[in-house]
Amino acid sequence: MNDNITTDAGKHNEVVFIKSDFTHKLTLDYAPSIMAGFPSPAESYEMEPLDFNTDMIRHPDFTFYARVRGDSMIEAGINDGDIIVVDRSLEPHKGDVIVAFYNHEYTLKYYDDSHKDEGYLLLVPANKNYPSFKITSNDEFTVWGVVQYTIKNWHR
Repeated sequence: MNDNITTDAGKHNEVVFIKSDFTHKLTLDYAPSIMAGFPSPAESYEMEPLDFNTDMIRHPDFTFYARVRGDSMIEAGINDGDIIVVDRSLEPHKGDVIVAFYNHEYTLKYYDDSHKDEGYLLLVPANKNYPSFKITSNDEFTVWGVVQYTIKNWHR
């Protein structure tokens, strides 16, 4: 964990929300397993349909897309321009990546409630160049949602 702690939100990451539509079927071909180690014969891959909207979105009424701006979560593999899928119905647990509304700004960080008994929470970046934020009852703070998926464009 990052030893730097601040109470100033700064501009480490921002989240730009994207209009979501889960009413239409979005069926894609899906290979159920791809070997990341030794290759296997191509004929062993069978395609199954995957409907992103029904197979990956558990709570459509509470799920949103957002585009990440900034680099405070790069060591978690979340980069500038990635799209995150955020579920507002989930309660965060220590170590979850969350979208928080903190002192009038949205930010993307790890959630750490291990200091709850001491009267504060931490929002922890995944970039050693940025400090953690110490959240107390004096701060305007809301967990806006828990990140479920990250969508990346590997071919830019």
